[in-house]
Amino acid sequence: MDPVRFTTSDGVVLEGELRAPDGDPIGTAVICHADPQRGGSKDHPLLWAIRNELATRRGLVVLAFNFRGVMASEGTHGSGKGELADVAAAVDRVRKEAEGPTLLVGWSFGANASLRYALTDDRVSALALIGMPLAETPTIRRVPELSSRAELAALDAPVLLIAGEADPVCPVPDLRRLERNIPNAELVVVPDTDHFFWRREGEVAAAIGEFADRSFRA
Repeated sequence: MDPVRFTTSDGVVLEGELRAPDGDPIGTAVICHADPQRGGSKDHPLLWAIRNELATRRGLVVLAFNFRGVMASEGTHGSGKGELADVAAAVDRVRKEAEGPTLLVGWSFGANASLRYALTDDRVSALALIGMPLAETPTIRRVPELSSRAELAALDAPVLLIAGEADPVCPVPDLRRLERNIPNAELVVVPDTDHFFWRREGEVAAAIGEFADRSFRA
């Protein structure tokens, strides 16, 4: 694991970590964490499992990073708007490590930011979106609205949508409606778990790894 620092277009220095595969990489991935104002960071066990899966088993150079204002990343929380510049800087940085396609992975707040960003950058070849925040709960607020149906319909990249069966933040019926608005989307529902996937991290990571293989090795 190699620590890195990189700078956004608005001058914010972010911290991250790169993990490379043992052999020649087939592409790259960026991992975007959950809500910074609810304790989200790159160091959650779910994101560690995904990082390890993509690097060690799927041949990708993976960059996990902290959004602005989190831990050693500079700046302050951008309410889901400034964070789009963070995602852009992370994609720029990881693509310096290897040629090939780029997978963007986001969880919760990070899933919302990842989807909105991918609509603006065709370098994102595939998206894995976990626990997309589609409902508001007493402890988790909604983040900026998703894009219009027309924008979603124009998304060419394959998209994997993952939710826990009992996730109050990402209700499965709402996620199915989102799936219908994205042309190349597929949905995985993980039974007997919720928004945090405790003790199911490996299962989620494997689903994303298999999706990466289908997307990049075909």
